[in-house]
Amino acid sequence: MIQKEFEQILDNVTDILNRELQSGRAFTVAKDFENRVREVLVEFVEDRGIAVDFHPHPHVFPDIDLGEYGVEVKFTLHDTWRSVANSVVESTRSANILHIYIVFGKMGGKPEVKWATYDDSVIHVRTTHVPRFEVEIDPKRTPLFEQMGITYKEFSALSIEQKMRHIREYARGRLKPGERLWWLEEKSEPEHSLPIEARLYTSLSNSEKRQLRAEAALLCPRVVGPPLSRHKYDDAVLYLLTYRGVICHQARDLFSAGSVALRRDPKRGGIYIQRALQDIESEMREAAMRLDDDLFEEYWGERVEPRDRISKWLTMADQYARDWVPSQVLFADSIE
Repeated sequence: MIQKEFEQILDNVTDILNRELQSGRAFTVAKDFENRVREVLVEFVEDRGIAVDFHPHPHVFPDIDLGEYGVEVKFTLHDTWRSVANSVVESTRSANILHIYIVFGKMGGKPEVKWATYDDSVIHVRTTHVPRFEVEIDPKRTPLFEQMGITYKEFSALSIEQKMRHIREYARGRLKPGERLWWLEEKSEPEHSLPIEARLYTSLSNSEKRQLRAEAALLCPRVVGPPLSRHKYDDAVLYLLTYRGVICHQARDLFSAGSVALRRDPKRGGIYIQRALQDIESEMREAAMRLDDDLFEEYWGERVEPRDRISKWLTMADQYARDWVPSQVLFADSIE
């Protein structure tokens, strides 16, 4: 099967999925959408002797192996065609696949499904627990590999050290005045990595401080621990540093300082961490729906569906807190 034939199959698959969306079918879980893509693909490849695996390894890349063709399925409940993608290391890539495509289900705004080549969709590199590509289906964006002066096929064949040279050069070209390139490793097996730019927490706008406090509190429920807990803020501070490139000199600035705990009510007293979290409940809800699955797997030890993350957080927070019960005073309408 030549590429043109496979791309016609993708046209047919996306047409069917879009008709289903237009007729009222809804997808709210990424895995359900991914399996529906498999089901529709079966209709077009089975008679060509190509089997579709409905139970692949959870970390395999791409999601669907169709011989020399592969399909990476992306899904979002938001109105965006942008998403975090696979590790730049590509250690789990299927060796037989020569051509990779993306099928993207966007459920926010007007629900729609599109496909694109992987080469054209990678537009940026970001860091989570390992450096990862970011993809976006937007013909107006310049693909990352074009920016780096290399094709995706050529990049994929490089060693991790060679890949990182390209990525560091790309990162340096994006630095703004006052920013520094932190990520300097040339190790063959990258560890938990530092982000590209570094900023001081005290220099951020109030809205960004609130967003980052919410992300850190959500991922690190240990922050609700008693005041004398020696390490309760360690994970939160390290999250800001290693994932957001933000240096926070004083951990208490995040949750226990009067500047954050007394924002809504200047009256002193009470449990400051409780008051600080009550002030950012809406930002924590938003973070629960937005943050990547990989972050929760790393910080919580498991993946949790976005709609269940607040309830899960309350369960964990109750185990860390002393002298108060988070589930009794926070996110009242999330408690069953």
